[in-house]
Amino acid sequence: MTDSVSSEELLAAIRQAVNSGQVLWKRHALQRMLQRGISRNQVKQAILQGIIIESYPSDQPFASLLLANQQAEALHVVLAYDMTNAECHIITVYNPDLFHFEADLITRRRS
Repeated sequence: MTDSVSSEELLAAIRQAVNSGQVLWKRHALQRMLQRGISRNQVKQAILQGIIIESYPSDQPFASLLLANQQAEALHVVLAYDMTNAECHIITVYNPDLFHFEADLITRRRS
């Protein structure tokens, strides 16, 4: 995400924000979660147990990333982390599908 912070450090900071309740839920994320039957707890668990599979460093106002969790049911979370305020912004959440991802539900299919 930034040159001075490793993926591991960033993920640790994001998880700390989630554990301390520093999570901001974007309206789009909440709407999609409601439509898809995904709870806030499922999203939090996905963040705590997931891995970073893509990053979007040019996103504004904060660089964002795609996290994948493959526990009971595969779940992807797009989030941004505000390093200044130590806040995790949940942008959207979805269950990955085989149309967009390979069988591992992590590797994006090429168009």
